[in-house]
Amino acid sequence: MGTGKIGIMGGTFDPIHYGHLVTAEAAREKFCLDKVVFVPSGNPPHKKDKPISPGMDRANMTVLAIANNPYFEVSDIELKREGCTYTVDTLKGFIKIYDEDVQFYFITGADAVMEIFTWKDVSTILKLCRIVSAYRPGSDINKFKSMVDELERVYRSNIHMIEVPALAISSTEIRRRVREGITIKYLLPEKVEDYILKKGLYR
Repeated sequence: MGTGKIGIMGGTFDPIHYGHLVTAEAAREKFCLDKVVFVPSGNPPHKKDKPISPGMDRANMTVLAIANNPYFEVSDIELKREGCTYTVDTLKGFIKIYDEDVQFYFITGADAVMEIFTWKDVSTILKLCRIVSAYRPGSDINKFKSMVDELERVYRSNIHMIEVPALAISSTEIRRRVREGITIKYLLPEKVEDYILKKGLYR
């Protein structure tokens, strides 16, 4: 399906918010990506003990959130997969869809990169894509940089860091606010807010 550079933005998106969208757009612009594909996670192994909303609701919210950006799209590749869903399998799935000449950029948060050594088959992940790791201003950048240096030394990988101010917003905080009846306006797109209220999510 042509050569180019594609961003893959994985996450539970429960719910998706402006932090996710700003991060994806910042990565798209910085690395001249042709598009960013949002991939709502199926059954993430690191969230086995935490209740997450049905995949259909998380996918619907993601579709609503990205509707006005022509460079963004949503894939249900993980939602269709049985059992635990791992990043390495998702990347292999995208490689089957696109030409081998496509360069993939996996966009994630600094918190996830700090745990990357616990990911399944991390050496293959780092061969299949470049990691774009977003961190929020004021975070412990030195600790993060030392982890990136270690990954690059061990795996001879490419890990890019971008600072994203809006990352202070979190899905956990949004769910808490809904549960406690506090406004979530301006933390996420209005259509996503309407969807949450209409469906009674996070109550």
